[in-house]
Amino acid sequence: MKKKILLSGLFGAVLVGSIIYAADHIDAPAVTGPGSTSPGNDITDIYAFQSPADNSKMVFVLNTQGLLSPAASATATFPSNVMYEFNIDNSGDNVEDLVIQCLVQNGKMRVYGPVAVGTPGTVSTVRTSGPSTEVSVTAYGAASPNTASNANGIRIFAGPRDDPFFFDLVRFKEILAGTQTGFRSPGVDSFAGTNVMSIVVEVPKTLLGTAATINVWGETKSK
Repeated sequence: MKKKILLSGLFGAVLVGSIIYAADHIDAPAVTGPGSTSPGNDITDIYAFQSPADNSKMVFVLNTQGLLSPAASATATFPSNVMYEFNIDNSGDNVEDLVIQCLVQNGKMRVYGPVAVGTPGTVSTVRTSGPSTEVSVTAYGAASPNTASNANGIRIFAGPRDDPFFFDLVRFKEILAGTQTGFRSPGVDSFAGTNVMSIVVEVPKTLLGTAATINVWGETKSK
């Protein structure tokens, strides 16, 4: 299957050592919907870290649709016209060498890769020649998460999760306004009680090349 998907959202590059992440919540005009809602192609966070349970594996996490209330989480979905893509540079030139591509169809998340990229850039072709894994999207409030593995040792999850990003947004705005000089200790988490739609892919390091350091960034691409 070959399908070209155009770039609709990009989330900044992160350099992977032990654990490095970046975050952004519903403030990009190109991906902010009516009433400042966060549509399915809006990336909030990307994480890449060594698995705490198995140091021979890396874990990649892409979170979308930030600030979901519990009520909104119950009906939130991954759009079928959006590809969620992890881009992996293992040669140090900041150009993707490998991709992990995630697409939803009929309530299931299909994950392709890691696999060598076709043509780097803003247009992607679905790469079905590498490993593939499929899992049913976990429903909000489910007693246990749905996970799936394949023969290559890849394990995946997709569904709503508590937003892991901690930030004292109120105090941050006060600092910008000049009414405060520093953050509170302890801070107050402005994202407490909100959720994200999360994609988690655990991959053996042997499938990522031999480089000691990799660069990782996430994209959403729409048909």
